[in-house]
Amino acid sequence: MGSISPDPNPNPACRPLHDSIPPLILGTATFNTQYVPNPFDLPAISIVSRALDLGVRAFDTSPYYGPSELILGDALAHPSITQKHPRPSYFLVTKAGRIAGDVFDYSPTWVRYSVLRSLERLHTSYLDLVYMHDVEFVSPSEVLTAVRELRRLRSEGIIRYVGISGYPVDKLCALAELVLRETGEPLDAVLSYGHYTIQNTTLGADAMSRLKSAGVDVVLNASMLGMGLLTTRGADAGPMATWHPSPEGLRKACQDLVPIAVDAGEKLEVVAIRWALDNWSRVGASKGGRTPKLSAGDRVGVSVMGISSVAELEETYRVFNSVIEGLEPETSDPEQTRRRQWSLDRRQKIQEVVEKMWDVLGQWKNYSWSSPDPGFVNARKPAEVGVTPDDGILTKHAAKTRVSVKVDELPVLAV
Repeated sequence: MGSISPDPNPNPACRPLHDSIPPLILGTATFNTQYVPNPFDLPAISIVSRALDLGVRAFDTSPYYGPSELILGDALAHPSITQKHPRPSYFLVTKAGRIAGDVFDYSPTWVRYSVLRSLERLHTSYLDLVYMHDVEFVSPSEVLTAVRELRRLRSEGIIRYVGISGYPVDKLCALAELVLRETGEPLDAVLSYGHYTIQNTTLGADAMSRLKSAGVDVVLNASMLGMGLLTTRGADAGPMATWHPSPEGLRKACQDLVPIAVDAGEKLEVVAIRWALDNWSRVGASKGGRTPKLSAGDRVGVSVMGISSVAELEETYRVFNSVIEGLEPETSDPEQTRRRQWSLDRRQKIQEVVEKMWDVLGQWKNYSWSSPDPGFVNARKPAEVGVTPDDGILTKHAAKTRVSVKVDELPVLAV
């Protein structure tokens, strides 16, 4: 694509992303009809309030996730939350570019519109991190164009960090390398989903080495349950059955893991979450975030966990805390020593169960489905690219003065 064309506005954020992003992020793709019959029935205010009270201070959403941005934004704007948790106390992540299942628009105008609309929906004047969503569905040149627009928005103080997200790990690595080569500046973040689970560990050493060489600061692991594959009910039950991209053979193989978990006195989803959180905290550490619970300088792999109830949140938080206890150095404190040893013993038991599951998975271990499907065509017609709704959002924000976010005054977030 030619010689390096440096972006005119280098990142104004003084603090690197890994010093700002918490290692556990509450994912709200579950605030969507793809996962629940009526997302407006979810106790979103209770979930968000409890998360913040626990110290889970990061939220991931997307305009593609149906009403997710609206539900999350209304919860964050509720007086019971704003009185206790001001905007700088939490980390807010969204995406741009994917409009519908087969509709993508990575043009600068649409990217800008999407980000500004997200500000409105999330009731905020700035976003901490924005990804271009599911980058494998468009051309590399479109990704470059969109990343440059995100960086323009960054220079205007509207967003702080820029990343990409998607499914195929090799494509994510190649695009991260391309962005560095063509712009002279690396991506702040790359989010991969479904590729560091008990079924698929493609986001491992080789991928991490490539992303490190591409200068990516933080690599995030999402969909530890394979979007419902690695659960007792499986992907064939509930709303997921109509859209889950996995082939029938993989779905059956994952359901064959259920009795192995039961024989060990466990549930499949419990094993899957514990294994992924525990192992990614180590494998992803070199490109992870920080937690005040570990020594200064130590990093922990960043995980995004979808939540649809307070009980799920509290259980995930408990497991993550236990994982962190296993990472703590040895100490003379008896209680801390006991918790640390329990975590390490738990890690060993889960590993033994997962190794039995790997034998059962056989050919389906590390299987990744095609994304996009062969023959995919973007349903966004050329005449529609860059066309935005006449809802006044672009006009409204064009009249505003530049937002000034004093990065050094933002707190180092907990978890």
